[in-house]
Amino acid sequence: MNRSERNIYLEKTPLADALDRLIEVIDVENILTEEIIPTVDASGRVTSEALFAKISSPHYHSSAMDGVAVDSKDTLGATESSPLILTAGDGPGHQAVYINTGMPLPEDKNAVIMVEDIHELDDGRIEIVSAALPYQHVRAVGEDIVATEPVVGPGRRLRPYDVGALIGAGHARVSVKKLPVVSLIPTGDEIIEPTDGVPPAGKVFESNTAVISALLGADGAETRRTGIVGDDPDALTKAVSEAASSSDLVIVFAGSSAGSRDYTRSIIESLGTVLVHGIAMMPGKPTILGEIDGTPVVGLPGYPVSAVLSYRFVIRPLIHRMLGLPEPIDDTMPVTVLRDIPKKTGNEELLRVHIAEIDGRFIASPLPRGAGNITTMVRADGIIRVGAMSEGLKKGDTVPAVILKPTADILNSVMIVGSHDVSLDLVSSLMGRFRLPISLASVNVGSLGGIMALKNDECHLAGSHLLDEKTGLYNVPAIKRYLKDRDISLVTLAHRMQGLIVKKGNPLNIRKIEDLMREDVVFVNRQRGSGTRILLDYLLIQGGLRASDIAGYDREEFTHMNVAVRVASGRADCGLGIQAAATALDLDFIPVEEERYDLIIPTRYRTHPGVASLLEVIVSSEFINRLESLGGYSGRDTGKDIPLEP
Repeated sequence: MNRSERNIYLEKTPLADALDRLIEVIDVENILTEEIIPTVDASGRVTSEALFAKISSPHYHSSAMDGVAVDSKDTLGATESSPLILTAGDGPGHQAVYINTGMPLPEDKNAVIMVEDIHELDDGRIEIVSAALPYQHVRAVGEDIVATEPVVGPGRRLRPYDVGALIGAGHARVSVKKLPVVSLIPTGDEIIEPTDGVPPAGKVFESNTAVISALLGADGAETRRTGIVGDDPDALTKAVSEAASSSDLVIVFAGSSAGSRDYTRSIIESLGTVLVHGIAMMPGKPTILGEIDGTPVVGLPGYPVSAVLSYRFVIRPLIHRMLGLPEPIDDTMPVTVLRDIPKKTGNEELLRVHIAEIDGRFIASPLPRGAGNITTMVRADGIIRVGAMSEGLKKGDTVPAVILKPTADILNSVMIVGSHDVSLDLVSSLMGRFRLPISLASVNVGSLGGIMALKNDECHLAGSHLLDEKTGLYNVPAIKRYLKDRDISLVTLAHRMQGLIVKKGNPLNIRKIEDLMREDVVFVNRQRGSGTRILLDYLLIQGGLRASDIAGYDREEFTHMNVAVRVASGRADCGLGIQAAATALDLDFIPVEEERYDLIIPTRYRTHPGVASLLEVIVSSEFINRLESLGGYSGRDTGKDIPLEP
């Protein structure tokens, strides 16, 4: 493949300028026409004109209480010591007329006395002990709104309350902006329609249009999805041309990058104009903005996270402009970064982060940066925007984060930092059944890293299986060394088996730690400070073996699953990890050592709603049964407190 067969980015336009370039060319605010719809269906729609009250609300004097309607002059002089007697009945001719809430006030009456404040006598008369003021307990004409007064202005997205007010003001129908019609065109030979089961090798389920369609619906647009268009320039040109002639906006999914089968740019050029190809943002750099006969066309990258973030920061503001709404303003909160986040200059980076409240600070931990990892959007509490010329963030920096969840959810979030264990995913899936819905943010930095995070007040608890080489004890010596001034609870999560993860069938016949010294064995290790790395070093010392003799000893991964992935992909022959990781990827497992995995919890956090929920989850029979079904786990001491003193 030569250079001429590939698309070349025209330029990398700053994110702040990309949308302006499109708006300069297309009169987006006048794309949409108006329509008149029933007011009862208008919630969420945008008004196209100012709406004034056609009638007053209420349009008659009405009773605000159950009781009797009276002429206030007839009640003058009534006191507890000198009550007044009034004639009472259901029709005219009485001094007091029985009335219910909402009923019209008789023409000769101007006040209402509540039923609680009258004493009914046996002869049909009533006794009152206080005078009524004019218009007491009466909803006067126009109390809510007077005819001709404004109800809502133009360019307002109607809320349910607005709909009620408009109906009360006499509007059975209202004029609103038509919904922008957005055509979605999924492209690529590798994508197929979603079905049950596993797609064939080389194929993936098409999910981008489902996500973007839902986001468009929430922002007030109508979507039309075409069928999947393969990597066929003629078929794609036809689909884009037809969509541009019948839609207010066209979104083409994938094909916007620089591959030989990425046709979106050339097709937009052949039908119209490319205005932007390449936005200085990560993820989302290959985004294309163009126009065809006045219709805006956006080419979104195929990677799911790129598509979602390009939508949020490019298409969402465009939809608002079409509807005549101000550009959406994201809710933000100041967050403190948990660790260094290096970055190259040149692109604005949109970092997805976990956020949890720790001692009055909001702590943010970055999620994986991969543009194809849509689950990071599921797990993300917020997004940190790191400027194009920034070289990254330093641990302890406080920066604004765009919030993706309600603040209440973030306040209930639990941050656990430390050693990776797949049972934490099981805990997370069960949390919320016992108390309010609570999320568990797990940050994998190794056992020692978790303990240091506790020391720095950067998490609610730590997961640890730190073996002390001198005593053979787990976690207690490290707590005494690093957290000696803290009131700490140590709770067992599980006993688990560590062992050698090898390829299916164990083709190299790896059986014991000594086999790692063989020249034909390539090992993958865990990172420094992890309990698994410390266990390996302990076993090497016990066997009189040297780490320098292991090929791959310096190749590090941060989770057991990543170790298993290395072995499954053939990039390593063996790694030390837990049985559940091997089972998940259908690999073989050679048991080596059972260890205890504990939760280290500052005692003051045991009453935190999220931590309390976690502790309830792990002692439940459902958790323990599912834990042991993973393989290599025992729940015999799960939930038990470990004494820190003998």
